[in-house]
Amino acid sequence: QLQASGGGWVQPGGSLTLSCATSGFNLQYYATCWFRQAPGEEREGVSCISAGDGSLYYADSVKGRFTISRDNAKNTVYLQMNSLKPEDTAVYYCAAQYGSSWNQVAAGLSPNVMDFWGKGTQVTVSS
Repeated sequence: QLQASGGGWVQPGGSLTLSCATSGFNLQYYATCWFRQAPGEEREGVSCISAGDGSLYYADSVKGRFTISRDNAKNTVYLQMNSLKPEDTAVYYCAAQYGSSWNQVAAGLSPNVMDFWGKGTQVTVSS
């Protein structure tokens, strides 16, 4: 029910913007998160935005480089990724969850609590 797009190949230092959209429900009422999973690794939280946009979460590894945002008119959440590094290479997934508080979102949400998932989009950073 979520559709993630925008992945691709980029050189180190480059930028990509991922989009997460749905037509099945109103995304603004859901906490929306981006997770990523590299080969052989566990899925990890990258960034989250709360319902109402009052709270944001960023993993330490992406702070200062990634920005999450929401466009309610388009029912879409974005992840702007700048200064990309080879270690950012992974499949990126968006997910939505209903009912988390702003404090919970600020601490990061576990993949286990998410209600809806999109198919992943591959991000490859290499020279």
